[in-house]
Amino acid sequence: MAKVIVHIDLNAFFVRCEEIRNPSLENKPVAIGHIGRAGVVSTCSYEARKYGVHSAMPMNKALELCPELLVIHPDFRFYSMMSHRFRNYIRTITPNIEMASVDELFADFTDVVKNEKDVEKYFRMIQQTLYETTGLKCSIGVGPTRFLAKMGSDYQKPMGLTIIRRRDIKKILYPLPIDDMFGVGKKSAPRLKNIGIKTIGDLADALNNNREDVLNILGKFSSELKDWINGKGSDSISTESWDPKSIGSSTTLMEDTNRYEVVKPVFEMLAHEISERAKRENKIGNTIQIMVKDTQYKAHNKSITFQNHTNSSRDILNYALRLYEGNFMDMTIRACGITLQNLIDIKEMKIQMTFFDYEMHMEESKTKLLINDLNRKIKGTPLKRASEVKKNGNN
Repeated sequence: MAKVIVHIDLNAFFVRCEEIRNPSLENKPVAIGHIGRAGVVSTCSYEARKYGVHSAMPMNKALELCPELLVIHPDFRFYSMMSHRFRNYIRTITPNIEMASVDELFADFTDVVKNEKDVEKYFRMIQQTLYETTGLKCSIGVGPTRFLAKMGSDYQKPMGLTIIRRRDIKKILYPLPIDDMFGVGKKSAPRLKNIGIKTIGDLADALNNNREDVLNILGKFSSELKDWINGKGSDSISTESWDPKSIGSSTTLMEDTNRYEVVKPVFEMLAHEISERAKRENKIGNTIQIMVKDTQYKAHNKSITFQNHTNSSRDILNYALRLYEGNFMDMTIRACGITLQNLIDIKEMKIQMTFFDYEMHMEESKTKLLINDLNRKIKGTPLKRASEVKKNGNN
């Protein structure tokens, strides 16, 4: 029996968070980011997208396209709190969830829907209840694999619901432009178009016939794409452990880039998310690892270990940026992530910090017991510790 894998993607998440606390922003062109020469659009409302504004666009360019654009500085702490509410709501339905980023997750609903007669109605109910309880809007994709679920959530936005079974692949996916294929990067898509691969259906035909020019463009990743497009991709969900030894988060960028002003806000968002999760779990760590994926999907990792444990978003961000600046500044990347490792409970750290004081206390107690024992055996002036003599003002 095929699994029921679900991908839930919050629509224009940062913007929607701002709309929740300021409803006057609804139905207006809004962008989250910073104004200035180095400012970029983190995300934008659907109204702003009608003007051609999109994520990772320089903010000055966005303002040229849409002079009425309302630019709001990001509040990552608030976004992280809303992400937590989103995750908690889905967890009340199924424990089998995997956060893909601050605004999206995969979940295994196989057991949950096995007795549901109308699966589409059921997921519409989840979508509506999430909106009513949190104010968040989402698109939902349902399929037997992670890839098909992801393609389903991208198919209709906002507030879309798309179920893609294996028998639906040709009907739903094949007509889509190659740019819409998850896994085909911004640089690969134009190269594929130049050799006649205009749609996902064209790509499926080329991969199934092992076209050499297509294989050369996609490299080692071509075999995985071939599996995906034939409904054979992964259907596993990596759930969070009860007592995590690390807390991490990663995300795919809106476009392949090596621009620091685009990458830095993404690291800032990830650092805030990890910090909030660590604080909720009462965890601190002393190792930061960052991961970046290049345009060929190859992952590169660097880490740094420091003396003092932390869960501060500022510390996490500073260490992550130090690793990025020292190793990957010139690399064009398509995804990045941060992990806080070597976690311990905050109470464990308090115990470690006071252990030396505890040892001193034990030694003092042993000394006091010895003196008391001697005083019982002798007659005359009782023995005292030097510290007690000084404390009483005696010489």
